Amino acid sequence: MIKMKESGVEWIGQIPEDWKLKRLKIVLQERNENNNPVKTDYILSLTNDKGVIPYSEKGDIGNKSKDDITGYKLAYPNDIVLNSMNVVIGSVGISNYFGAVSPVYYMLRPRNKNDDVRYYNYIFQTKEFQNKLKGYGNGILEIRMRIQMLKLNTVELPVPSSEEQVKIADFLDKKCSQINALIKIQEKEIEKIKQYKQAVISEVVTKGLDRSVKMKDSGVEWIGEVPVDWEVKKLKFCYKNRNTKYTLGEFPYIALENIESFSGKYVYTETNSNYLLEGSIIATKGDVIFGKLRPYLTKAFLIESDSCVSTEFAVFYSNENNSEFLKYLFLSYRFIDIINSSTYGTKMPRANIDFINNLEIALPNLKTQQEISEYLEKKSNEIDNLIQIKKFKIQKLQDYQKSLIYEYVTGKKRCI
Repeated sequence: MIKMKESGVEWIGQIPEDWKLKRLKIVLQERNENNNPVKTDYILSLTNDKGVIPYSEKGDIGNKSKDDITGYKLAYPNDIVLNSMNVVIGSVGISNYFGAVSPVYYMLRPRNKNDDVRYYNYIFQTKEFQNKLKGYGNGILEIRMRIQMLKLNTVELPVPSSEEQVKIADFLDKKCSQINALIKIQEKEIEKIKQYKQAVISEVVTKGLDRSVKMKDSGVEWIGEVPVDWEVKKLKFCYKNRNTKYTLGEFPYIALENIESFSGKYVYTETNSNYLLEGSIIATKGDVIFGKLRPYLTKAFLIESDSCVSTEFAVFYSNENNSEFLKYLFLSYRFIDIINSSTYGTKMPRANIDFINNLEIALPNLKTQQEISEYLEKKSNEIDNLIQIKKFKIQKLQDYQKSLIYEYVTGKKRCI
């Protein structure tokens, strides 16, 4: 039976009688070493899901590194690296590298050489601790809430013996590895379902719903055979571009991150609200937008109400053809493959709007377009529901993992 005592700290609750309570600055010290003069040009980045990684592996997401890295800080192997702007949402990890990091990062290491840095890193992973840190942050948005090191130093932590820290970290490493393996299984299944969805869409928007109809060669390699009554035309003759720039008024703003890849669905983010963004494109209800930047992400959406959208979108409309049919065409892997083959730029590949407009597409009559759109909407919803079930399982596993971490780093469950 573990003898417990009240810690007096709300987020911690009870801790074992033989544990201590210490302020962060007593057990962890900041490494505040600048890269001036330059000691390394190996830039590191921090992501919520992968932890500390080489910047070259980050991909085209988030902020870009600077050419001048003399203002960067240095991180060493076994440093806890945390983003002062995103620590409240778990942007923390242990570095396996020596490298330069953004000046908004803090590097922490144990003062006692016998303490286990993994144990303290696990504390940062708990929701309870993250919620506690929100009270120390400065900023409007939770995802961009900066916490000063002076304030972070005052936070009280549960501190077991160095020996028990090692046991807790070893146990959590093993359990979290098992849970992460289960999560990866669900993620792989989601990817398979998404591929199936794209295959269904690609087949229907180029072959139709009736498999008994007579087919003909479209004359277009990426399309192949199409029903005999379908017409092959350049996209610009079927759908027009809308290029009206925002100048006055207030509209909901849609950025690339607001459109979910492969699904054609809108995703709310904290950065999305009513914006006054001069130069953005006005899209009206019924328009279809397609993400030109990194088109392999497959971001297409049917506008539901008048909005201003990022200039990284191409905006299409038609008074004669079904817009939802075009949305599904944009979501098909055959279309995406041909667009990807035409992009320019290596780090930030973009689709060329002239290439898209001059691309030949197969188009059935309006009635068939409507039937295809209705079928794919129903089918997509069924498939998306399967994806949501998988995502729910992932969320439950992640919640269990965080709960498990909390129970052990606060001593409510012990490894001895």
